[in-house]
Amino acid sequence: MATAADQDAETLAKLVVGVLHVAVEEHWLRKLAVYLGASEQALRLIISIFLGYPFALFYRQFLFYKDCYLIHLFHIVTGLSIAYFNFGNQLYHSLICVVLQFLILRLMGRTVTAVLTTFFFQMVYLLAGYFYTATDTYDIKWTMPHCVLTLKLIGLAVDYYDGGKDWNSLSIEQQKYAILRVPSLMEIAGFSYFYGGFLVGPQFSMNNYMKLVQGQMTDIPGKKSNSILPALKRLSLGLFYLVGYTLLSPYITDEYLLSQDYENRPFWFRCLYMLVWGKFVLYKYVTCWLVTEGVCILTGLGFNGLDEKGHPLWNACANMKIWLFETNPRFTGTIASFNINTNAWVAHYVFKRLKFLGNKVVSQGLSLLFLALWHGLHSGYLICFQMEFLIVIVERQAASLITESPVLSKLASITVLKPVFYLVQQTIHWLFMGYSMTAFCLFTWDKWLKVYKSIYFLGHVFFLSLLFILPYVHKIMVPRKEKLKKAE
Repeated sequence: MATAADQDAETLAKLVVGVLHVAVEEHWLRKLAVYLGASEQALRLIISIFLGYPFALFYRQFLFYKDCYLIHLFHIVTGLSIAYFNFGNQLYHSLICVVLQFLILRLMGRTVTAVLTTFFFQMVYLLAGYFYTATDTYDIKWTMPHCVLTLKLIGLAVDYYDGGKDWNSLSIEQQKYAILRVPSLMEIAGFSYFYGGFLVGPQFSMNNYMKLVQGQMTDIPGKKSNSILPALKRLSLGLFYLVGYTLLSPYITDEYLLSQDYENRPFWFRCLYMLVWGKFVLYKYVTCWLVTEGVCILTGLGFNGLDEKGHPLWNACANMKIWLFETNPRFTGTIASFNINTNAWVAHYVFKRLKFLGNKVVSQGLSLLFLALWHGLHSGYLICFQMEFLIVIVERQAASLITESPVLSKLASITVLKPVFYLVQQTIHWLFMGYSMTAFCLFTWDKWLKVYKSIYFLGHVFFLSLLFILPYVHKIMVPRKEKLKKAE
């Protein structure tokens, strides 16, 4: 006679098969992709991201507070189904890495060897995937979710290692993530294939995942979270960006940057197009992250405790701070508001772990180098993150100059001039964000070099000049007493 658990397992299997059966019709997908002017792979990706909502509702209705193994099984089955729907038999790449990661933790234990083995194996596997599947255009293939998985599994190894260290030697952040017992294969697989973060992120810790499975990620202890409305808000915002991107994408394209028409246009037009394109091209990432954040909120994984007024916070899986992203005129503001969880991951597992170098600039440079390699082997990624490194340094120099110079700080505080300064800042900000994104999106050196030549390497000339000029301007405009006060 079937047990209740067997019936639950059978029900979830039927749900997954039923939902995917509707989406798997090859002919229907191909026709719809042509109608929408998108690639079939892009359409599969979008469908898969939105499938997170019925999966999350099923979890809330039938699996909340049920046996942990059932929830892990649900996440594994749904995640593998999504992987097969998008990449077919190539899902074996993720399976290999998940199983080997489990064996590394089991056989090597809480050792530096386990951490280093994990880091090099997972990164080499990812980079080999990039090498063997590389083209000169952006393709949606198995390496896309695999880069997300790579960070998850490296973070898992580090957190497991931290769990064996003296508790008092850990920072508060490390204590939050430290894993105190070895995870089972089912737990690691459920963590890896969770449908709300498998394809495009966000990153989240094993501890938060286990709290979700145990029914702890809720604002009402013992009951399903009141997260439907917050989830719908992020979904609605994601749909808004999706519609905007879909309507405008035929008119603002990467290909136009490489066209003869673009090259023949006046210099001011080429810069203006790059500014608009640089802002617009990010919206496809914004769309995906807002939609997946809504899925995480709906399950409860987005729960981040209560604020000072006792209201629940649902930003644990937020990858975007939309208001900051749209209004902040500084590059550091965009970095702080865009791909938040990945940036936090790099800060926690790479930047802060390089503290032994004793130099923040070197640590930041190595962290950005890691990010560039993690994105892929194309030269454009290296150029993009090199520009980010340069721009952030120059921006800090400029901010320090304005703050410490009596003349400039007084000028910046004039109310009537603030809108003018803001407009100038935003223009510089998004022009050179577009300049950096040109290399990121065009990948190969022959393409981004052609565009950079057409605007005379404006970004490099502008920021390299400021890098050497600003220190001398600082000496002239900042009185000696201000420098002494800062030194004290």
